[in-house]
Amino acid sequence: MAVHYRTDGHLAVITIDRPEARNAVNKAVADGIEAALDRYEGDDALRAAIVTGTGAVFSAGADLKEIAAGNMQALFTERGGFAGLVRRERTKPLIAAVNGAALAGGCEIALACDLVVAAEAAVFGVPEAKRSLIAAAGGVFRLPRAVGRATAMEMIMTGDPITAERAYQLGFLNAVVPPAQLMQAAEALAGRIAAAAPLAVQEGRRIAAQALTEDDETLWRLSAEGIGRLAQTEDFQEGPRAFVEKRAPVWKGR
Repeated sequence: MAVHYRTDGHLAVITIDRPEARNAVNKAVADGIEAALDRYEGDDALRAAIVTGTGAVFSAGADLKEIAAGNMQALFTERGGFAGLVRRERTKPLIAAVNGAALAGGCEIALACDLVVAAEAAVFGVPEAKRSLIAAAGGVFRLPRAVGRATAMEMIMTGDPITAERAYQLGFLNAVVPPAQLMQAAEALAGRIAAAAPLAVQEGRRIAAQALTEDDETLWRLSAEGIGRLAQTEDFQEGPRAFVEKRAPVWKGR
C-alpha cells in the first residue's frame, strides 16, 4: 500500500509509504490520502491526525514519471485536489510531521496542514520555477502566508529551499526536533489538541483558517456564529462545570 493508516486512541496517523520514489505522489498516494482523511473525518472518536512520510524524505511532490506518461490528472482527486489533500474541506486538525525534504508538492502538502513539526534536517522548497512550472497546488499563495512575502517571493522565483530552522524562525513550523524525536513531538502536540474540547477546536480552527483571507466584519460574524453553535452543546456546559468541580473535563463531542 502506498499510504498506511492507523489509529491510537484519539489520534490517526497517515503515512506516505513510497520511499523508493521519495514518497512522490502518484494515483495510489492521492487516493490513499483521500481515503484516510475520509476515515479520520468520519470517526467521532478521532480528534487529531498526523501525516508523515516513510524514510528520509517527507515527499518530493508529484511523481514525474506519471506526468511524463500523461497521467497528471491521476495525482488529483475531485474533492481533495493534488494528493487528495491540498483542497480538501476538513473539520478536524491535521499535523504534518516532516521527516525530511518537503519539496514542490511535498511542501504544498505541509502548507495545507494546520500545524507542522519538522526534523532538524528537513528542508522546504518549491523548485518549480527551475522546471518552467509554478507551485499551483497552493504553494504560490499559501507560502507567503506561512513564511512572509519576502522569503516566499525568493523561494518561488529562485526555486531554492529553506532549512527547517529558518522555517521555524519565520513562523511556519511549530517545532524543530531531532529526527528520532519527530513522531514523539507530533504525537505530543496531537495529544494536547485531543485534550481540548473537540467541537471548540473545530470551530476555532475553521475561523482561524480564514483569518488571512476574510475581512474583520466576516470574521466577527463567523466568531459569533461559532460561539452560538457551541452554546447549544453538552460540552459547553461541561467545561465550566469541570472547572468549578476541580476535575478534568469529560468531552463528548456533542
